[in-house]
Amino acid sequence: MLEAIALAKRNASSVTGGPFGAIVVKGNEIISATVNTVTSDKDPTAHAEVNAIRDACKKLDTFNLTGCTLYSSCEPCPMCLSAVYWARIDKIYFAADRKEAERAGFSDAFIYDQLKVPAKERSISTEQILVEEGVEPFTLWLNNNSKVPY
Repeated sequence: MLEAIALAKRNASSVTGGPFGAIVVKGNEIISATVNTVTSDKDPTAHAEVNAIRDACKKLDTFNLTGCTLYSSCEPCPMCLSAVYWARIDKIYFAADRKEAERAGFSDAFIYDQLKVPAKERSISTEQILVEEGVEPFTLWLNNNSKVPY
């Protein structure tokens, strides 16, 4: 955890991204140690946790991080938390919480609130279209005997 916090501190003093650091560990080995690179990468998904997951998956040559632990300098936002679940990471440790992040200008409260609202009522216009056509890829997936399930 101290290494994740150290990464966040270094990044907070630079221009590469926000004050966030994350580490993926498997056993006693650090697989990935990354920072937030949203501004330098011009990528709103380049949060420290997502970067750490991407890097760990590449290094371990897998999309499944079962057996791994995430250490994050801050409580993961909704996007990062979702990525952790999709990656099947076993455990998350974090230092600062979302209220501390909000105090520094990184508020995710509106996203948590939007998740509770029906899709048609969210602040970003959302409308379901081409429902039947949208089902076709899932039918093909279900019938694909060569697929790699995840």
